[in-house]
Order: sequence, then structure tokens, then C-alpha cells
Amino acid sequence: MNSNMVEYLRKKYPTGTKIRIVRMEGEPQYTGKEGIVELVDDAGQIHGTWGGCALLDSDKFEIILE
Repeated sequence: MNSNMVEYLRKKYPTGTKIRIVRMEGEPQYTGKEGIVELVDDAGQIHGTWGGCALLDSDKFEIILE
């Protein structure tokens, strides 16, 4: 993933963004889990409090608006 895309993801999903996982490729146990974004790493993977696995751009998730 190029640096422009990583920066885009960091702006779209800043630390503290609440998300709900709709579908995580190969990890069905994460469906429906909610958490808070902790960081987007240099590879564009989104890490958060939903439990161990990082989200990829190819996974399906949504921002929870309050």
C-alpha cells in the first residue's frame, strides 16, 4: 500500500474512531464486534480494541456515529 493511501486511512479512521465489524476475511468470529481504533500502521492495517486481528481495507466495517 502506498503512503498516500495510508495517510488517507489515518485521516478517515483516526485514533478514537468507533467501528463495528461487518465481515473480516477469514475471521468469522469478529462479525458484529465493536471497538475503538488505536492506530493505522504503515501497511494500512487498522488496529483497535476489538481483539487481536487488524482490519484490512478489504474487510467490511462501519463507523459508529453517536
